[in-house]
Amino acid sequence: MNKVILLIPHYNNPEGLKKSISSISSSEKIDVLIVDDGSSIKINEETISNAFKAKGIVFFEYLHKNQGIEVALNKGLESIKKRQYTFVARLDCGDVNLKNRFYIQEKFLEENKEIGIVGSHVIFFKKEKTLFKLKLPLSSEKIKQKMYENAMLIHPTIMFRTTVMDKIGVYPTQYKYAEDLAFFFKAMKKFKLSNIDDYLVACEFNSKGLSIANRKKQLNSRLQLILDNFYFGYYPIKGLIKGFVLYLIPVKIITRIKRIISN
Repeated sequence: MNKVILLIPHYNNPEGLKKSISSISSSEKIDVLIVDDGSSIKINEETISNAFKAKGIVFFEYLHKNQGIEVALNKGLESIKKRQYTFVARLDCGDVNLKNRFYIQEKFLEENKEIGIVGSHVIFFKKEKTLFKLKLPLSSEKIKQKMYENAMLIHPTIMFRTTVMDKIGVYPTQYKYAEDLAFFFKAMKKFKLSNIDDYLVACEFNSKGLSIANRKKQLNSRLQLILDNFYFGYYPIKGLIKGFVLYLIPVKIITRIKRIISN
């Protein structure tokens, strides 16, 4: 059995799912668990399995009705906990793995036992064209400080040890559309975090995606997370101010600013 399993939640995006599965290099040793969140557009398991060229197995699990990504993720994690994997990786439908992403991250975690979660830099694209590139801090200290401003681990890029779940559990469900940030806040109290200094994932910028379509609710959850983990210091205060400002600025302007900064 492989040491790594990739968790992908799916909802009405079979083409994006196929694209993501196809991006896994044939040289990778990895299993995949796809959790369908009550889609009305059904997955063709044979098509997805045929698109998978890596050395591993693709598993499918189904929720009877749509319950939200955090429920689908937790369903997947509960299933993974029953198996003997060492590491869990994440990816969203439509996102693309670059290079030998999973080999690089697995090797990093094997060599850095103190790190609980590792991510990477990320490229954001739309209709196959690069919108902007995002570089993240590498050190655990800087990641934890700046987590109050924004997620310093990009969810579809991460790989974490299954032992992390033994300490902090699964994704919190009370922070709607910010379950990833809530998970990171819990993890950074118990573990060191890191990013690999390379672009290992390209994320699709989808205006209909959860993070964009529910941006106001996500920002509300982010502000609540900052308040729930607040201490009187530079980064929490800056994070609160930034959160309120982002709440007022349209996403098109923010995307334009990010593109200018990254060029």
